Amino acid sequence: MAKQVGPARQGVRGSRTGRPVMVLLDLLGRRWALRILWELRDAPLTSRALRTACDEASPTVLQARLTELREAGFVELGDGGGYGLTALGRELCETFMPLHRFAERWRKS
Repeated sequence: MAKQVGPARQGVRGSRTGRPVMVLLDLLGRRWALRILWELRDAPLTSRALRTACDEASPTVLQARLTELREAGFVELGDGGGYGLTALGRELCETFMPLHRFAERWRKS
């Protein structure tokens, strides 16, 4: 039996089913979660650099999101002390690229 990680162990806001898509949307909908993933898409960052990239997000909230994203398997703490995306995290970020391209076109229209 596969081990459930992260929010899958907890109740999911707005869902009684706990379907995987609802668990994922719940995690990604939390304050700063998407921003953290986006800022890590190109290279690992230290906590301080990540906080700066996230417009000085509260250190408490930032650490809480990093913990959740690590438990979910999207983010890892590297040997050098910086946070980076796992292979699963990179795959997740790739799914956002069509949305990113759309947003860029939309902004220019």
